[in-house]
Amino acid sequence: MSQERVFQGVYVALATPMTPSSELNEDALRQLLDFNIDSGVDGFWIAGGGGESVLLDDDENRRIAEISAEQVAGRAKIIMHVGAPTTKRAAAMAEHASNVGVDAICCVPPFFYPQPADAIAEHYRAVSESAGLPFFAYNLPSSTGVEITPDMMALFQERVPNMEGLKHSAFGFHYVREFVRMGLSCFIGFSSLTLPALSMGAVGTVDGPPGIAPEYWVELWQAFRDGDMDRALAAQDKAIDVCNLIWHGKIGGYHPVLKAAIKYRTGIDCGAPRAPGQPLSPEKDALLKKQLSEMGLLKSS
Repeated sequence: MSQERVFQGVYVALATPMTPSSELNEDALRQLLDFNIDSGVDGFWIAGGGGESVLLDDDENRRIAEISAEQVAGRAKIIMHVGAPTTKRAAAMAEHASNVGVDAICCVPPFFYPQPADAIAEHYRAVSESAGLPFFAYNLPSSTGVEITPDMMALFQERVPNMEGLKHSAFGFHYVREFVRMGLSCFIGFSSLTLPALSMGAVGTVDGPPGIAPEYWVELWQAFRDGDMDRALAAQDKAIDVCNLIWHGKIGGYHPVLKAAIKYRTGIDCGAPRAPGQPLSPEKDALLKKQLSEMGLLKSS
């Protein structure tokens, strides 16, 4: 098991609820935070990939940080995503997040215009200094075009104040062990791999699917800490089934499936994805409800 860390366990990459007019649904956001805390999660990764981060404007990002800090009120940890293509925007959001009381910040590399490792390190340094909080890099090459390698993380450790670790959402799974050996808090971003990542020293998982059935990952985490591998494997199997609703099922579409599944599981309406994202078709929506029912995850069941 990994050593005790301030940031560890099950962190939900929270969906961002929207109203029918595609505005931030503040009431639903508060309900979603409470549901996950009541389910036993350890923290939140706010306004990240699962939260449609690049589709939010900076004022919305700030408001989400304010609501999250107020609603959570120390009951769980908050890692606030402040990634943006420009250093000025990311640093300003980081400073605001710090001022409203989040516990840490996270940041994807600057995207669209490719940057060398030195430029990314300087970007991260400026953002980190603006917040003065523990800092997590966000390794999401499928969206940013930048894969953060152990060599890059070593550079970031040298340059970035308060570098705590990273969320590793890249396919180089063997890097998990290298990051751990570097003294970093490494969260696995693929929650279907939570158990093998924990066995390699990862401090936990950060992902969107746990927001559908957080209790499965909470059980997995507790079983692993208790040394009960049979129990941990059983929980991981259930967790994989939830992940497959999004990744390997016949429904398709990360945000439409995630938001609809949360609604049918919890009764909290997260709305449709923000444009250009589209909601599920009636046929796929019905299929999702059928699969959730078969899994015992419909709220009515």
